[in-house]
Amino acid sequence: MYKFSTSIQLLMVKRSLIAVSCLLLAGTGMAQVKPEWNAVFKNINTEVQSNSKAYATLKQATETIGHRLTGSENGKKAEEYAYNLLKLYGFKNLRYQPFEVESWSRGTISVNIGATTSALHPVKAVTLAHSPVKADLTAEVVDMGNGLEADYQASQGKVKDKIALVYLGVLPGSPAGTKSLHRSEKTAIATKYGAKGIIIINTAEGGILLTGTASVTGKLIPIPAVCIGKEDGLAFKKEVAAGKQYAHITMTNFSGLIKARNVIATIKGKTLPNEKVVVGGHLDSWDLATGAIDNGIGSFSVLDMARTFQALKLQPERTVEFVMFMGEEEGLLGSKAYVDAAVKDKSIDQIRYMLNYDMTNDPKGFSTTAEESKELFQSIGSIAQQLDTTFRNTFRTGAGLHSDHQPFMLHGVPTGGGAGGALPNNAGPCYHADCDNFKLVDEQGMKNTVRYSAMLLYGIADSKELKAKHFTDEETKAFLLKNNLKEPLKIAGEWRWDD
Repeated sequence: MYKFSTSIQLLMVKRSLIAVSCLLLAGTGMAQVKPEWNAVFKNINTEVQSNSKAYATLKQATETIGHRLTGSENGKKAEEYAYNLLKLYGFKNLRYQPFEVESWSRGTISVNIGATTSALHPVKAVTLAHSPVKADLTAEVVDMGNGLEADYQASQGKVKDKIALVYLGVLPGSPAGTKSLHRSEKTAIATKYGAKGIIIINTAEGGILLTGTASVTGKLIPIPAVCIGKEDGLAFKKEVAAGKQYAHITMTNFSGLIKARNVIATIKGKTLPNEKVVVGGHLDSWDLATGAIDNGIGSFSVLDMARTFQALKLQPERTVEFVMFMGEEEGLLGSKAYVDAAVKDKSIDQIRYMLNYDMTNDPKGFSTTAEESKELFQSIGSIAQQLDTTFRNTFRTGAGLHSDHQPFMLHGVPTGGGAGGALPNNAGPCYHADCDNFKLVDEQGMKNTVRYSAMLLYGIADSKELKAKHFTDEETKAFLLKNNLKEPLKIAGEWRWDD
């Protein structure tokens, strides 16, 4: 009798505590949390802190492969490295997704500048990707400021048959609220107004040269595009302002159709196998360095998220696909191939979320294109914050372009990922530059990316309800307009709606 009474009392107390806990969870934005997530996230945290392989495998890849340029032998080695790593982690549902890509690689480059065509002096420069296979151009150089549409409209006809000199970012003293465009979009605008070439001034100090594509489509552009260092560029800008200046640009490059492969590992959902959450990062890099930051820290963190799921035998309600995209640097080619295939086989509607990791490091919160995800994301973040108070559980909504989330977003798929962190060891100036090496990588920063993002991924895939829905075509249009993405998408030829 005593034992029975005690059991009844304990049961009543337990139910009271559960009821109070549910009220507290609802009041703190954690109503969507499943009780078992606390234990799952704790295990993720312990596993990653103790056994993460992200830092070590990235170190090995940079040392044994080098750069990971799509279409090159190194790119092929990187694809195989990722595949074999996932196989080692125990994935059976593992495949390559081949696609054809117009591979571009740089050859020779020479840029000379001066006040007359007969007295030119060399300036250190690097070719921007998708420049012509061959170019030999001598022309007057015209300063087009930030290289935005407004700069050309203010000087109609000024750049025709000449070489445009533009700043990569936004120049000091520009009108308040001036927003820059991607280097490829600035190149497209210069071409539109009749420029025969473009010289882009880098924003990083110390003579660092930036590479990357100058093409909005991933195809060859009609004019040579080069980058010069900030100090050389600003000095040349002053000379152009003082009087006529000329440039002689010669280059050779390679372009040809080759095959590349995304690498895809899948964990089938427990109860909702036809609903899918995609998490990915681009494995490829440019060839000036090893691409440790762009995007070694992102792609190898995703690989370690996959390892963590396997090590803990995690199987959420929805299917999870870990994807190593190739061809991002040359025009989002791998992610476009993935989405094109999903549209073709009608599985695009099964993708409930896409999480993208591109240079993500030490996130302090989460970001998403879907405002409806705030409660879920912050509920997940609240548990992460209890495990480590350095995670601030910030939340941000919005949208941008030029990474592998873009093709998914343009088809109405909610996208997101880690946010609020900073690149390690002042790595920013080494973006797309010859100093993007492994010495910049921070081990704990990668661990933080892996553990918090693995929690986010599991929470989304295991949630009872996802409030973020696929946009219809008209909803997608409205969303893009709201985020001021019409202009860059029109420049890229990806705005599919009539005005």
